[in-house]
Amino acid sequence: MAERPLPRPINKMARPMVALRCCPMPENEPSRRHCLLPMGAGYYKGDSQGRGLWVSSPQGGGIEKMAGPLSNLRVIECGNLVSAAYAAKLMADMGAEVIKVEEPTGDLSRLWGPFPGDEPHPEKSGLYLYLNCNKKGITLDLLKPKAQEVLRRLAAQADVLIHNYHPRQMAQRGLDYAVLSQVNPRLVMVSISPFGQNGPHSGYKGYDINVMAAGGWAWINGWPGHPNEPPLKAYGYQTEYQAGVTAALTAMAALWARLRIGKGQHVDVSGQEVVASMLEMTYTYWPYMGMVAVRWGERPIHPVDFFECRDGWIFVLCVEEHQWQNFVELLGNPEWARWDVFANRLLRAQNYDVLRPLLAEEVRKWTVEELYRAASERRIPFAPASTMGDLLRSEHLRARGFFVTISHPVAGTYEYAGAPYKFSATPWELRSPAPTLGQHNREVLGGYLGLSDEEIDSVTK
Repeated sequence: MAERPLPRPINKMARPMVALRCCPMPENEPSRRHCLLPMGAGYYKGDSQGRGLWVSSPQGGGIEKMAGPLSNLRVIECGNLVSAAYAAKLMADMGAEVIKVEEPTGDLSRLWGPFPGDEPHPEKSGLYLYLNCNKKGITLDLLKPKAQEVLRRLAAQADVLIHNYHPRQMAQRGLDYAVLSQVNPRLVMVSISPFGQNGPHSGYKGYDINVMAAGGWAWINGWPGHPNEPPLKAYGYQTEYQAGVTAALTAMAALWARLRIGKGQHVDVSGQEVVASMLEMTYTYWPYMGMVAVRWGERPIHPVDFFECRDGWIFVLCVEEHQWQNFVELLGNPEWARWDVFANRLLRAQNYDVLRPLLAEEVRKWTVEELYRAASERRIPFAPASTMGDLLRSEHLRARGFFVTISHPVAGTYEYAGAPYKFSATPWELRSPAPTLGQHNREVLGGYLGLSDEEIDSVTK
């Protein structure tokens, strides 16, 4: 069968990113060197050198509802677990067509759960189901040269390839950027790894805990006022999610640059550097002050602490003196609040060992919701320490439509966290559940590349 590209939408107003594919164009395609990029009530007009300008829409008027903002992009995702999958999920949720490439045994996230009834099943992993909605799924045995060639053919039709395989693996398989950029010069390839594609540690492997520790997060993570306790890992796969956000952002930036320079590029995302870049003041402590930053080792000059209520925990924060006075009034002006040892913020810090149990006794009289609402009315910035159950019951999140329900052919019906944003003209849409293993093998490999059933079976199993 002859190879043929994926059909594209015909309605231009449903293709907000069309110029990412056809503008600017190579010099050998003069008939397509000028094109229009629909952007609301105006258009971008550009040429093959990246020169362009915005022109007004001939219709004028306002912005009509369109498909997702990335609906004309095709993204290939390769790898395991969270970082590449989350990056591709962010783009899929914005309308991109994402083709998820799994090994024949499946993405490792299928094995990591959680599972309904705590019974492991490769199609019921909560982590996998969350990360892979709105995607098409295929399998390729990338240890086989024929499967490697199939991926190169898919890359020839793609805008973006995101992966989190080890740098050496991609090179050994003939799937590194040096090869793929020859197949498709307009391809944006995003490589996520623990320590980057070059440097002394680039060959090291690592999981979330390795990256968190190497990036400095574990060192400063812990209970305020206890600097001598061991470093602590944050819950879940935080560094992988952050690397995924960075990968999606940089992929879109590279696509935007493609409008100007006329070709794709390789984006190298280092998990360690992502973590290090987020640590706020940590890295300025040393060059500015010659100090190694730690978790809050000194007692704060005002109550900044978690306290237990009758039904949960709340974070108490009294930065300003008037907030402390309002808090004391809220507690009913207990006698101890008038003691000289608590007369100002400095004294409260010096005597916090005495103050804390007194505050804890008062706070335990309240429910979290009661204290939070009462503090808010007095403009005291308290914060409930929400559990996942609290979030699922949140009237605010329900009112915003954050949670959505989706049905999966194997996992059944489950509630799903939606997008943390809202577009006014190109709304987020939950189009499909996570694919079952190899669900779209024939649609993608047969329909897009023209492989026969026998050829498909030879590279997917």
